[in-house]
Amino acid sequence: MRRKKKELPIIEDVEICDAGAEGKAIAKIDGMVVFVPYVVPGDIVDIQLLKKRKKYADGKAIAIKHYSDRRVEARCPHFGVCGGCKWQTTRYADQTAFKEKQVRDNLERLGQIDCSGMRPICGSDDIFYYRNKLEYTFSTKEWKTDPTSAAEGLEPEWGALGFHAPTVFDKVIHIDHCALQPDPSNAIRLALRQYAIEHDLPCYDIRNHTGFLRNIIIRNSTTGQWMVVVVVAEQRDEWLFPMLDFLHERFPQITSLQYIINTKFNDSYTDLDVVCYRGIDHIEERMEGYAGRPALTFNINPKSFYQTNSKQAQRLYSFVADFADLRGDETVYDLYTGTGTIALFLSSMCHKVVGIEYVEEAIADARQNAVANGVDNAVFYAGDMAKVLTPEFIEQNGRPDVVITDPPRAGMHESVVRQLMETRPRKIVYVSCNPATQARDLQLLSPLYKVARIQPVDMFPHTQHVENVAELILMQE
Repeated sequence: MRRKKKELPIIEDVEICDAGAEGKAIAKIDGMVVFVPYVVPGDIVDIQLLKKRKKYADGKAIAIKHYSDRRVEARCPHFGVCGGCKWQTTRYADQTAFKEKQVRDNLERLGQIDCSGMRPICGSDDIFYYRNKLEYTFSTKEWKTDPTSAAEGLEPEWGALGFHAPTVFDKVIHIDHCALQPDPSNAIRLALRQYAIEHDLPCYDIRNHTGFLRNIIIRNSTTGQWMVVVVVAEQRDEWLFPMLDFLHERFPQITSLQYIINTKFNDSYTDLDVVCYRGIDHIEERMEGYAGRPALTFNINPKSFYQTNSKQAQRLYSFVADFADLRGDETVYDLYTGTGTIALFLSSMCHKVVGIEYVEEAIADARQNAVANGVDNAVFYAGDMAKVLTPEFIEQNGRPDVVITDPPRAGMHESVVRQLMETRPRKIVYVSCNPATQARDLQLLSPLYKVARIQPVDMFPHTQHVENVAELILMQE
């Protein structure tokens, strides 16, 4: 006989005392930390414990007895169901304060870093409709909070178009309105959904690998251009081309309409061909130059990385330029350069800039962007950072005076850190989307480098994510 799982208790009238990791808030019950999503510090709630461990527990709020004065009304109709924007009911000033504290706690606690040079966080002027890219998924299975109901106007057997449900890989939340990307993003998604329903186009079933419609990627730029990429599971021209013609006719704002055939068992598309159906194969983004220097333009294709908050990207790169403090005669290395945005942003301030990135398509974009902007002092290399950045490479390209590094969330590889220690540039500017791994790397560099200025930047309002820029100065030996 199967043993019945013991139901964990409900704790009443608990005060939420702080913000925590992964967008959750923190309560303390008898000295134990409990992580609770979708509540605000200052709320008084009843908590259902879900998972209990030795030092902490996970729980959910089943009733709010008193609302915090830090609480605001959610703009999004899907708040609490969709896994994004967990802090949307928290005042924005408190969100940025929590993020600043998160950076400081990680650097001081994990890296033993002196944060006396830390500046106040740079908040975002736009806290809604700030994203320039969103990806939506089709699924045969719609996630419903009430299993007996269906989304209005949506046949239950058809499926859903929206975001993946948290912790459930094969179910998708139907999204009526997302407040992260400006119009006509929502209108494009809803029109495509309605077209698919009316024309009996089947959604993709990720378990059985059947169906047609897989994903839609919507990108836009501050120049007013729009890109839509539809991903389907097979080459069915009789379905695909009329659907693309419909989008082209309904939305003349779309300047780049493309498609991808993905027959794989996963949704990644960086290794697949992209076909431009209407318009041009890219959109153009414009970024003002630093301190009155000429503006730059960047061509963005479906696989290109570009910061998803364009206005905050301008500020982020300006902080990088400020910390780099270039005089014009330096050789600068830009590690994890992506499509070369930071490298090209700094190119007019130095003698030479060398960008390195492991994604070959990104390097192709970087080279193209250099030509488009008339930059002739930037060179770009594709390859694994740990293998490319060698003494031979440095001898060939010149010893860097300044290194900019903007690694992925996992931080820098140990061999890259060792090479920086051996090369000893006079300054390193470290841009990070993960203060925890940044703290680890700063500690590894601490025998030779002192952390000076620190600048947190909020790129993603209503989420727990934060960017941080740290200036490292070579100490005298």
